Amino acid sequence: MSRRRFLTTSTGVAAAATAGGLLSGCAGSVSSGKSGGKTTVTIMSNGTELGTAADIKAAEKALGLTLKVVKYDLTRLTAMLTAGSPPDIVRGQGAVDTPYLAAHGVAQDLDDYFARSSILKVGDLDPVNDVWRYDGRAQGKGPRYGMAKDYSQDNMIWYNTGLFDQAGLDYPSDTEPMTYDEAFDKGKALTRTGKKAKVYGMSFAGNTANFLTMIASQGGRLFTDDFSAVDFSSPEGINALTWYLKLAKAGITPSIANPDPNGWDWPTFQANRMAIATDGYWFGGMVATDTKSAKIARFAPAPQFGSTRVSSCSGATGYWMPKAGKNKDAAWEAYEYFLGGAPAKARAKSGGGLPALKSLRPLLPQTEAYQKQAYAVQERELPYFSVISFTPYARLDALDAVINQVMPAAIKGNVAPGKLADQLNSGINKQLANGKKLVK
Repeated sequence: MSRRRFLTTSTGVAAAATAGGLLSGCAGSVSSGKSGGKTTVTIMSNGTELGTAADIKAAEKALGLTLKVVKYDLTRLTAMLTAGSPPDIVRGQGAVDTPYLAAHGVAQDLDDYFARSSILKVGDLDPVNDVWRYDGRAQGKGPRYGMAKDYSQDNMIWYNTGLFDQAGLDYPSDTEPMTYDEAFDKGKALTRTGKKAKVYGMSFAGNTANFLTMIASQGGRLFTDDFSAVDFSSPEGINALTWYLKLAKAGITPSIANPDPNGWDWPTFQANRMAIATDGYWFGGMVATDTKSAKIARFAPAPQFGSTRVSSCSGATGYWMPKAGKNKDAAWEAYEYFLGGAPAKARAKSGGGLPALKSLRPLLPQTEAYQKQAYAVQERELPYFSVISFTPYARLDALDAVINQVMPAAIKGNVAPGKLADQLNSGINKQLANGKKLVK
């Protein structure tokens, strides 16, 4: 598939990832080059996710490599793969990217590297790293195609005790999950619409990842057994859509139809205008930056939608290595350093996510009261983590793009959950059918 066709898929660049752009250049292989006599390793990452410029310089000195960090961009990544000159290490979300990368032959099987590593030992890998495994049919088994840098169980919640006190509501339990209906009732009671600013009762995204979890907790599945189609029309799917539409229509949560002007939860939570933030343990890293928020923020288990307690990870953001990369051994040295060395230890100490190595867990911060409380809640939540398999036929962006197209009318109008389910099935299944044709 040409780069032009990849970028002009009918649903645009965000949905274009269902097409074959990430497999076009896989056969090619070029050297990452030399710089001043040192091997250059190119890493495609986001912002300062792997550290500041000074941190990168320190890494270069420790590794004896030249590190070129470029901003992650799907269009650019596609062009580099198509040209046969991919980055050596690439950012990804293991929970939703792994099947696609593996099935399209883009990502390198890293089992041999892990087997001989003295830094990233297989026995030390947190179970969340299983989302980076794929056996050709489902996640959780088979070769490892990447590793998380850190993670959270993403439906756990942070809440503002001050706003709960103002509303005269009991705090969520540290040990027992609320039901989604209880979360709705609390969110409704906490929502305030004033002349100058709105207080959201809670944040909850109407996206693919959340619907996957809601359906799984009822004992259902969004995807068919072969992952070639979705079925939002199942009883479990209708239940999930009905609950979300009720929440969004009531204005309890920001939504695609009525977005939060801040664009994400932290500024709103920090300004005391969000009572419940559905954001997982990583959000504690933001709380740590503001002493006022630290006094009123507390952590609680993920609400339970159905009869099965499911507390999944929908990201597991980490890194993979393109199969077409020629500089794999040098890239692995950098991979070990950033995911198991000094940067990984610093991330654990920050509280901005759970470490992907079990040996680093003792480094999580427990100095402040809110940190101790969050750590205790998180420890009790770990047994409820499970891998929810994703499709190899489309990227998450493409499925969410369909949801974002049809959801606003359902929130603002009178679209019944059943009709919304039909619209989602139609749009998403077209994407999956097109993507399946590109997998041999």
